Amino acid sequence: MSVAEEFETLRIEDRGDVRVVVLDRPKVLNAIDEQVIDELTRCLERAASSGRRGLVLAGAGKAFAAGADIAAMADMTPEQALRFAEKGHAVGEMLARIPMCTIAAVGGFALGGGCELALACDFIVASTKAKFGQPEVKLGVIPGFGGTQRLARRVGLAHALELCMTGAIIDAARAAEIGLVNRVVEPDVLLETAVATAQAIAEQGPVAVARVKDVLHRGVDLPLDEANRLEREAFAALFDTADQKEGMRAFLDKRSPRFTGK
Repeated sequence: MSVAEEFETLRIEDRGDVRVVVLDRPKVLNAIDEQVIDELTRCLERAASSGRRGLVLAGAGKAFAAGADIAAMADMTPEQALRFAEKGHAVGEMLARIPMCTIAAVGGFALGGGCELALACDFIVASTKAKFGQPEVKLGVIPGFGGTQRLARRVGLAHALELCMTGAIIDAARAAEIGLVNRVVEPDVLLETAVATAQAIAEQGPVAVARVKDVLHRGVDLPLDEANRLEREAFAALFDTADQKEGMRAFLDKRSPRFTGK
């Protein structure tokens, strides 16, 4: 059985060193329910040990993901809501911690849980048709998959407060202006741009890329002296890897490096 055959709500395709994972529930705008979360969890576990060096997360049809499945949430008890939120947070942590670059390719609505999934990726490439928002207050709740915290760390406290308190939906240009999105491209080149970016990162030293991700995620909220200590230690540790030896020798030999991830 192939990786793709194991999932009902996801479509998976490997492009070179990059694994593309597509949320595939277009009839409900890729709404996120417990099955989607469970399948994403298994998918990310497989991706981490797949030998791939990058991951692009996208959505089928007109949306990236229009949010959590409200019909499935409407009658939840507080205990059920907590378990649902914990599962969503766990997926976000997996995206944030998986030792490869993760890019969200957003080509439509990324609202609520969809915006939170995108925020958990290392960065976001959006099409000109993309829309972003955390509109949970309109339903009498707040973001539950890490949206308040990741949004504040991505765009700053004031912008996060405005978006989460008003429930406003913003377009790709505004999202780029406040730092939510790294790049805005035309819809017909969105996925290709995200994959090409992930592939370019995949061609770098994979151990070094993983350390960059780890040091930045762990250091961003630490005092500067502690964060700099993390950097120094990671920098030094990389001199005990085959990739460091290969990368520097290739530079001196004026050739392209052949990294092995060791």
